[in-house]
Amino acid sequence: MTDIATSLKEAMTINGALGAALVDYDSGMTLGTQGGGPNLNLEVAAAGNTEVVRAKLNTMRQLGIDEQIEDILLTLGEQYHLIRPIRSRKGQGLFLYLALNKAQANLAMARRQLLLIEEQLDI
Repeated sequence: MTDIATSLKEAMTINGALGAALVDYDSGMTLGTQGGGPNLNLEVAAAGNTEVVRAKLNTMRQLGIDEQIEDILLTLGEQYHLIRPIRSRKGQGLFLYLALNKAQANLAMARRQLLLIEEQLDI
């Protein structure tokens, strides 16, 4: 099991990683960040992606879809943004956020590595 800081550092070792965060989607607050920069404000990204998660969960409820979100992918011109809700009971209401450089990242591998990081995360 790994703590938040170690998990986020591990996320930053994923090929093409630009920034990573653990976010509480009830409040929009970050519990930890790694990376980012002038073109990727992780606090702003966390707050904005909180709305994405809330909207999708609300839509699923309205549609009667009784499943869990594995991940949400946003594809931009030069970046991938992955949102992975934590599925453990201790992680309820949290998600991992990872921004990737599209030219450097292998999306399938990044999704797999983020799953492994989630499974090892000790909250």
